[in-house]
Amino acid sequence: MTAIAVHQFAQCITCHAWSPDHSMVAFCPNNNEVHIYKSLQDNWERVHVLQKHDQLISGIDWSVRSNRIVTASHDRNSYVWNLEGSEWVPTLVILRLNRAALCVQWSPKENKFAVGSGAKTVCICYYEQENNWWVSKLIRKRHDSSVTNVAWQTNNLLLATTSTDGKCRIFSTFIKGVDTKDSRAGKFSDSKFGELIVQLDLSFSWAFGVKWSPSGNTLAYAGHNSMIYFVDEVGPSPLAQSVAFRDLPLRDILFVSERMVIGTGFDCNPMAFAADERGIWSFIRFLGERKTASGSKYGSQFSEAFGKLYGQSKQGVGNDPVESSRLRGCVHENCITCIVPLREPGVSTIKRFSTSGLDGKVVIWDLEGQADLSQYL
Repeated sequence: MTAIAVHQFAQCITCHAWSPDHSMVAFCPNNNEVHIYKSLQDNWERVHVLQKHDQLISGIDWSVRSNRIVTASHDRNSYVWNLEGSEWVPTLVILRLNRAALCVQWSPKENKFAVGSGAKTVCICYYEQENNWWVSKLIRKRHDSSVTNVAWQTNNLLLATTSTDGKCRIFSTFIKGVDTKDSRAGKFSDSKFGELIVQLDLSFSWAFGVKWSPSGNTLAYAGHNSMIYFVDEVGPSPLAQSVAFRDLPLRDILFVSERMVIGTGFDCNPMAFAADERGIWSFIRFLGERKTASGSKYGSQFSEAFGKLYGQSKQGVGNDPVESSRLRGCVHENCITCIVPLREPGVSTIKRFSTSGLDGKVVIWDLEGQADLSQYL
């Protein structure tokens, strides 16, 4: 078991983010508030409650350099929170959305952030010094359904999105006066704002959890059909791989190194995927223990997955959707909706990360000492 800490903060957690020094965690307890807890003498105490949104908060990101928090909500608004003294002061961001904001992420340079929405649009937000407010430019008429996740490439220019139309897309987000010409280096140096660089039609179901590798050379995202997709050489002729697995679909993923990805989702147990020396990706194992009650009889892989999908325990002891996860010893007891890296300064490889889910837990995982996984880190 690689879980080193389990914290039961609430009955349900929608999303979470860590402060730059990892001493505080901000999360949404499945409502319109953000709770910030701080570690004090081995105990976690609530030190702030951010109240400004009117509906469920669907995304939180905490910037590393500027120590600012950005939130997105189903109320179609986004706020940037700045710590002034001992209080977090919100600044409204003009998104111009007519549907819910679903996800948010700071760019690597933290001079922009992206908001995905149910309005089939992506908002690229930046700060206007002259007017002292945050404004947005919209990428419209590119998606056919809700934008579920966004991910910035390391050059601060390219943005990858996933959508419930099953497609993964990569856009240019160059904004004159915000980005410098240095960030436009590379094969996409002539791209304009909102230009579609590539559209990936690998999945025939909803797509979630898009992420870039630390170098920015590999892209990965998950499909709701229990598959994960890896794309190299992003451009007109990308090299793509599809990995199918027998368990329930993923909701979010994380590159911990160039050759290893952790996926989390409806199976309540983080999954490790890795690439061999030839660059072929495959499923390695679950990070949590998988214990099964003695005397149980297994059916086909399809019937087992089908039963879990409808919340039916394989042992026939009830219809509790989390019963199967308890029986096999998972740390989480419900769907894992968010995975966040715990980065060390100057180190590209991630050895610690945290997950949160609908069971209200925040779990910290450590890959140190995992002999079978260390070769991929």
